[in-house]
Amino acid sequence: MTINKLASTVAAAALAAAGMAAPALAEVDLSGKTIEWVIPFSETGGSAKWANFFAPLLSAQLPGTPTVVVKFMPGAGSTKGANWFQDQKHEDGTLLFGTSGSTQFPYLLDDPRVRYEYSDWVPIMASGTGGVAYLNPEDGKKFDGSANALKDINFIYGSQGATRLDLVPLLAWKMLGMNVEPVFGIKGRGDGRLMFERGEATIDYQTSSAYLGASADLVASGKAVAMMSWGALDEDGNIVRDPTFPEIPTFKEVCEATDGCETSGEAWDAWKAFFIAGFPVQKIAFLPAGTPDDVKQTYVEAFDAVRSADGFKERAAQQVGKYPVFVGDGAARATKEGTTVSAEAKAYVIDWLQQDYGVSLK
Repeated sequence: MTINKLASTVAAAALAAAGMAAPALAEVDLSGKTIEWVIPFSETGGSAKWANFFAPLLSAQLPGTPTVVVKFMPGAGSTKGANWFQDQKHEDGTLLFGTSGSTQFPYLLDDPRVRYEYSDWVPIMASGTGGVAYLNPEDGKKFDGSANALKDINFIYGSQGATRLDLVPLLAWKMLGMNVEPVFGIKGRGDGRLMFERGEATIDYQTSSAYLGASADLVASGKAVAMMSWGALDEDGNIVRDPTFPEIPTFKEVCEATDGCETSGEAWDAWKAFFIAGFPVQKIAFLPAGTPDDVKQTYVEAFDAVRSADGFKERAAQQVGKYPVFVGDGAARATKEGTTVSAEAKAYVIDWLQQDYGVSLK
């Protein structure tokens, strides 16, 4: 099932469920409470911008208008925060946790540092995103829609880790025949952008919210050159141009224009599988295990009111991109989509990580 079909299939069910649970809104009162929304990354990345965008909107829709504060717990590419959240239990509905593809990928790859289980958590909202890769101005002049003229250049990239969401750009650049040396250990993609701005990195990528928030200005001012987006999925599961960045070619287009890059076969199938797991369902908000149904439905109804509000789509397009927002049952189904890849794709990526980066996950 594609993400677009998922959106249309679950929307009615989610709204019906929220409507049936309406009485719970009168029973759950969060007046005077402070909601802590924990993000397992630094405050400079796309997840921070995503949570900071939704936080005041959520506050306005929750009963009692509680204060929603975004807090950051970076470390180990988000597994530190996710492992912490795994140990949290419901108390009074005042804790939210936000994940991204960089939390999903270690889970999918059986990273030994993972001590969290997605099925234990209570998903209440999920949204998609995209991503844009860009080059420094000097090398960007050589980009003509293909990577042919970039293959003899040694690029430096600030990375959170090869098993994180950075897997998608790293494998894409590999398939294009580019020489990209990652500098591992940054705490968030925003830190990677800062490395690029300081000239310590010569290639970068950001998720849509972070790109819109800062990197697009670098491109507009001539300090960077947009190379490609990862694209989006159409109704048939094909990769098409990202609606947030319709003027930027997709990786698929660049691959098709580059000698030696194939849009079929094992490498392509693996890349597409992890792209689907990491981007169309890229950011998810969870309540802790054990959260009662009335509290869950209160949050579902609040997030539904957020996405249905006048002007929301226009504001979202400017700050986090043009992507679907799932709530309730829709968020649960989307979470399952984002935490599942085929055994073949998983095996390919595990072998690639071992061969190129010495990362052993077996």
